[in-house]
Amino acid sequence: MTTRLLPRGWPALLLGLLLAWAAASLHAADEPPLQVGDIVTIVLPGESTFDEPLQLDSEGRIVLPEAGTVRLAGLQRADALEVVRAALAPVYRDLERLDLRVEERRLLVTVLGYVKQPGPVDLPAGATVQMAINAAGGLSQGAQLDKMQLRRGGQVTRFDFKRYLDSGDPAVVPKLQPLDQLFVPASPLTGNVQVEFDAATLTASGDAGEESEAITVFGEVHRPGTFKLRPGASVIDMLMRAGGVTRYAGIEQIRVISKGRPAPFNLRQYLDTGDERLMPGLQSGDTVFVPQSTEAVSTGARTVFIMGEVFKPGAYETEAGASFLDVLANAGGPTRFADTRLIRVLHADGGATPFDLQQFTEGLASAGLPTIRPGDAILVPEKADLQEKSWLKVAPSRAVRIIGAVERPGRYEWSAEMNLMDLLAHAGGPRAEADSAHMQILTARDGGATRVIEFDLKRYLVTAEGPLPEILAGDTVVLPELARDVNDARSQWLRLPQDRAIYVVGQVGAPGRYAFEEGMGFLDVLTAAQGPTGRADLRAVRVTRREGEATRMFNFNLAAYLETGDRSVLPELHVGDVIYLPDRERDWLEISKESTVRVLGAVGAPGRYRFDNQMTILDLLAEAGGPTPGAMQDKIVVVTRARGEQESRPFDLEAFAASGDVALLPPLQPGDTVFVPSREQSAWKEFMRGVTDIVSLLSLVKLATDL
Repeated sequence: MTTRLLPRGWPALLLGLLLAWAAASLHAADEPPLQVGDIVTIVLPGESTFDEPLQLDSEGRIVLPEAGTVRLAGLQRADALEVVRAALAPVYRDLERLDLRVEERRLLVTVLGYVKQPGPVDLPAGATVQMAINAAGGLSQGAQLDKMQLRRGGQVTRFDFKRYLDSGDPAVVPKLQPLDQLFVPASPLTGNVQVEFDAATLTASGDAGEESEAITVFGEVHRPGTFKLRPGASVIDMLMRAGGVTRYAGIEQIRVISKGRPAPFNLRQYLDTGDERLMPGLQSGDTVFVPQSTEAVSTGARTVFIMGEVFKPGAYETEAGASFLDVLANAGGPTRFADTRLIRVLHADGGATPFDLQQFTEGLASAGLPTIRPGDAILVPEKADLQEKSWLKVAPSRAVRIIGAVERPGRYEWSAEMNLMDLLAHAGGPRAEADSAHMQILTARDGGATRVIEFDLKRYLVTAEGPLPEILAGDTVVLPELARDVNDARSQWLRLPQDRAIYVVGQVGAPGRYAFEEGMGFLDVLTAAQGPTGRADLRAVRVTRREGEATRMFNFNLAAYLETGDRSVLPELHVGDVIYLPDRERDWLEISKESTVRVLGAVGAPGRYRFDNQMTILDLLAEAGGPTPGAMQDKIVVVTRARGEQESRPFDLEAFAASGDVALLPPLQPGDTVFVPSREQSAWKEFMRGVTDIVSLLSLVKLATDL
């Protein structure tokens, strides 16, 4: 009897298992890899921490509890399971029943541009561009539909969403992938300022996206604007899209400008004949202009024309005996903008007669009124306005230019009865920073070379001496500008010629290069440099002057002037001088011995002091704080070097104070030493001399005793 080890029908069961395994393998092979946005579930029985599904972030990662972050994007489900298993192995022991399920396929896409809610959107797998736009709140008013962009991996794909909406063809729009960026541009019609408007307002000026692809229609149409050129569109189509022509349109004179060349189009002739050959073709970027209808030109055997700045310019019928004033009065007379001094009568035979109406009204015209004949034209020009900068208003033969530091530089009409002061007054006068002492006039007399005439306007305004320079039409008046601010000297020094500059360095408020003119003194320059600082050594101010190839140096005591007010101690300055104020707080070791005097003994502050030839022993004692109460003022000694040897000179300060005789002051020179003894030192010396005498006497007594 045989024992059955396998159940009945086991071959069929085995075959079913094999088929199921093959189907699962085939399904796994066809299954797409995981991508950004997919939602997965980690199955691990007995662990509640894995109950919640996980979504792959923008970098394709998920966060595993107690294991950290793992990246699954781009992996098949089986490969992703092994990555998760490897990450959980150090934390969990039993991973036999671990599984990974893909719960939902999602798309993470970013929608930017002219949408109501720009930003990232989470979409289901297979979502379209339209679904992405709806997820971002929909399009904003003013979005340009035919220039949308899809940005993927550094590449930009442009597509026409309007065409998709018109046709419904899904091939027009690209398919979305995770991390795509969808950009919706704004139409150029929205302008540079964000405003609220409706669709009617937006399309009132046309529907074109870019000017290079648009047709511009303006002039006498109801809705001028830019319109997109559609295939096969004609000029009439574009006029209809612009609302048609107005009742003022001159349809016989329509212009179509294509690639810089105008082409006339007579719409009336086309409507009368229907000839298609009269219709000009259109290209992207063309311009269609519909001018205003003009009246017929008035002319006749007795017509006189008046043009320019009159109230009613036009053509007027004249009678025999009509004068110039009759025609001008019928035209309403000159306006307030008319230049009545430059009226011209243009004759039919080609001649021209100038007429000065202002001179006539003042009774100065000797020729009388000009004769007016049929066919003549009267031109009343516009006067040159200060606000109008066009040089065409005034001919070069009647203009004078004024530039530089005046209130209103420019080009002005000139007359022979005017002078330089009239021109300056007309230009508003010089500004505060004007260098009026060096005015220049550039002139070319009799067709010769241009020469420069210098004029001292500053002196003339003070003295009124000498004639004003002659100004002729065509001249140029230049008023140069000084450095505008003391603190601006560094940025303005290039504008200052060297032959008018002086230099201030050292301990001053604003060292630099300053303008210098004749008559200015040392205090003027020092004040312009904001004066000395608190560290300036006023007793050792130096002035360096260049005289050809040689250089001279002058030292003077500014403190002496501030104490006495004697202006004779101030040096005379010249152009190019250098004023230096040293620092009195620098280290005394930097001061050479040849320029110092030592003060020792019973003074307030013994030490080394800077000395110059203008100082006396009284100045030096004052610098050292003066003698102390215990000083022997009648025993002061000055040690000096005379004829190569040291020499001592006594000085009795008490005798000088009693007599005031300047002759008692000993001469000083750099390198001398002033010693002021004290009574304590003198008493000690006397005591020590007495002790020495007693010791000597005792020695003699002892010697006598021994003998």
